[in-house]
Amino acid sequence: MDFRDYYHLESYLFDTVRLRFKERGFLDAYDFFCIVIWKANRAKSNIAQKLLRVDEDLNKGAVALTYGISQQSNGKDRLHFLWKADFNLPMASAILTVLYPDEFTVYDERVCNMLGGFHNLKNLSNFDSLWLGYQDYKRKVEESTPGELSLRDRDRYLWGKSFYEQLLRDIERGFRKA
Repeated sequence: MDFRDYYHLESYLFDTVRLRFKERGFLDAYDFFCIVIWKANRAKSNIAQKLLRVDEDLNKGAVALTYGISQQSNGKDRLHFLWKADFNLPMASAILTVLYPDEFTVYDERVCNMLGGFHNLKNLSNFDSLWLGYQDYKRKVEESTPGELSLRDRDRYLWGKSFYEQLLRDIERGFRKA
């Protein structure tokens, strides 16, 4: 085992976990929680509680949840499956982005800021409205980035641009609150 694989967690997720899911149609708890930690480390206990509702064994819960995702016929159904399992849009979109990177992009506050909207999308309680809003979000991500980029790289581009601009503002203000 080469533990360096976990140093660049995103590479591990997209180069190993995604392919493992594609081959097997499910993920074990370890790979599933690597996605959770990549998106929001602080959420892992909350996510564990959701999986424990599926099965009292975290590994069996992760397998059942991710197998259920793989059995859905399209992107809308995949997101709906996670939404019904009480996963919020930021986490659900992160999971689906790793598993289906050509279909999904991560719903993220930094990206919302770069797009100038979509902040309330995560609070919608009607799934059809959430899905339509997410499709608008995805379309705006595509329109706001260089055309030759993959969907995953468009997400990275906007996140990186947000990071860059925020750091410049922070330095300009001497890291004092605005």
